[in-house]
Amino acid sequence: MSVDTSQELWQQGCARLAAELPEQQFETWIRPLSLATDGAAAGGDGVVAVQVPNRFKLDWIRSQFAGRIESVLSEVAGRPMRLEFALPRSASLRQAPRQAEVAVSAYAAALAAGAGTVTGTGNGRVDRASEPAPGERPLAGPVTSPISGRPVPPAATSHRLNTALTFDTLVAGRANQMARTAALHVAGAPGEAYNPLFIYGGVGLGKTHLVHAVGNALLKDRPTARVLYLNAEQFISDVVKNYQRKTFDELKAKYHSLDLLLIDDVQFFAGKDRTQEEFFNTFEALLAKRAHIIMTCDTYPKGLVGIEERLKSRLDSGLTVAIEPPELEMRVAILIAKARAESAEMPEDVAFFIAKNVRANVRELEGALRKVLAHSRFNHKPIDIGLAREALKDLLSIQNRQISVENIQKMVADFYKIKVADMYSKKRPASIARPRQIAMYLAKDMTKKSLPEIGELFGGRDHTTVLHAVRKIGEERKNNAELNQQLHVIEQSLKA
Repeated sequence: MSVDTSQELWQQGCARLAAELPEQQFETWIRPLSLATDGAAAGGDGVVAVQVPNRFKLDWIRSQFAGRIESVLSEVAGRPMRLEFALPRSASLRQAPRQAEVAVSAYAAALAAGAGTVTGTGNGRVDRASEPAPGERPLAGPVTSPISGRPVPPAATSHRLNTALTFDTLVAGRANQMARTAALHVAGAPGEAYNPLFIYGGVGLGKTHLVHAVGNALLKDRPTARVLYLNAEQFISDVVKNYQRKTFDELKAKYHSLDLLLIDDVQFFAGKDRTQEEFFNTFEALLAKRAHIIMTCDTYPKGLVGIEERLKSRLDSGLTVAIEPPELEMRVAILIAKARAESAEMPEDVAFFIAKNVRANVRELEGALRKVLAHSRFNHKPIDIGLAREALKDLLSIQNRQISVENIQKMVADFYKIKVADMYSKKRPASIARPRQIAMYLAKDMTKKSLPEIGELFGGRDHTTVLHAVRKIGEERKNNAELNQQLHVIEQSLKA
């Protein structure tokens, strides 16, 4: 691959990543990268080699973004591409006279300065990130001496928290009220009640925001607390790595010394016996020392498949709370708040228009908001409903094309295990009447059909029957978490 071709591929890949990643993540981690052009570092055919400013960023980008970057480059190139990293010559490892003395002096100076991350290389040089990147602060714990290889305090491991995700930036509402209250309690008194705290709900509802908020609040009160946030897949990777190296003492030292462990998406532990065993041991060790554990999942503990019963029992032994899909008013508040964070004013009528058409989750709301803001800025037009409709025309046309009363009837019938024909019949047992009312409610909410038109499609029923069903299910949805969750699942399936 020529340098010119590589440059074009890299630029196109960066453009894709800029559209997909949060702005702060892209600006911090991806924008500083550049193509490596010197010698072997430049890579070969099917390889894109990029230069990273320092070792700290190299390690983080490799663990957090490498897979996604490689995938995007392969999609743009239309063939598999491999990503390689290179450090500038000034940052590469090099020999120096009197290795031990130089290493000890640099190490001592770094610790005395108390800045950044310190790691011994064992070859006469100490790498130090001059300043923690946004979202990174030291985690109290041992570092490794460049001479002896033994753990030496103070800390040098990132807690991996995103400092922008706090209780102040979390929009509160009925959908997350209980989970937020429990999280605030844990942040104020970790190790006491609600341990473990298990938060479950669908994709993009704010579970991750909430666990980061707890970690950030605790570190604000207790800067020396040992806090670690990670995704379940990162824990699995740690277990695999230490299993291969037979260094489980290191794994225990890393996790068992924490004051607060925040772990996302524990459903990914399913079917991984060794990982479950290690997590069980970590769980027991942390609870024994009154450290706190907060976990998130896409379902409640008893609904997990492929998880050992003893671990399920532990997951459910504290407080289990759900985050529900945000109601209309909360979606409006989220849009207005996030628009202000982007230095834009979102008119309330436009926020209501977007919120009524994007019901699934906060992540989709953010995506819709970005489209509207970009459309306004690129075209130098004020934000109004007309502009929002133009910016979201693809989304709206997909919804209008895919969702019909017939689709709703079939989806609801399948969900509640009744026949589609029961939607039109005169049968009135509760097992049929209730799903029929739910289908009428969704038909009114998700299509442009009038009440009489909907009634006609449900066996020629009167429009007052449809209105009664719409009001009844709508009111129950506000107060019945189980029904709200069921409706959310059906809505997501219809939009898929």
